[in-house]
Amino acid sequence: MNAALERAESLIAQIPDYPEPGVLFRDISPMIADGGAMRAVCDAIVAPFRGQFDIVGGIEARGFLLAGYIAAQTGVGMLPIRKAGKLPRPAAAVSYALEYGTATIEGPDVLKPGERVLLLDDVLATGGTLAAAQRLVAELGAEVAGSAVILELDGLGGRAHAGDVHTVFTA
Repeated sequence: MNAALERAESLIAQIPDYPEPGVLFRDISPMIADGGAMRAVCDAIVAPFRGQFDIVGGIEARGFLLAGYIAAQTGVGMLPIRKAGKLPRPAAAVSYALEYGTATIEGPDVLKPGERVLLLDDVLATGGTLAAAQRLVAELGAEVAGSAVILELDGLGGRAHAGDVHTVFTA
């Protein structure tokens, strides 16, 4: 790992017992607030996918930050993947299981058939949200060019649900 990425990783704060006792929350806010760290991480995220995607899909909410930055840097558009009820005209929706219930994500009708989507989110934990986003892209008539996150929480089995995911950091 290069010095810029090591520095970026050092900026990820660890918050014990949040949102509940026994959980160690990883807060990427300090990292994304630092321009050099944000640039290094986004460069590392997109590197294996250069030239292989037509649009970047950002999963609400922190995935939006990555997707907007990378879309602007690579000259492609951005697909917002939203929580249910946030889009005025959703074209597709996918529900999925969480540790504590269910959730639904939606996508707008902006993709062209066969478009290649690079999916981005901040953290890969159990993989449910990313797997749902992959299904959503297929329902919208496009294909997933790849999936990437800043941080994978090792040991939570995310890859069992989301498949091959490019990660910058593992904790």
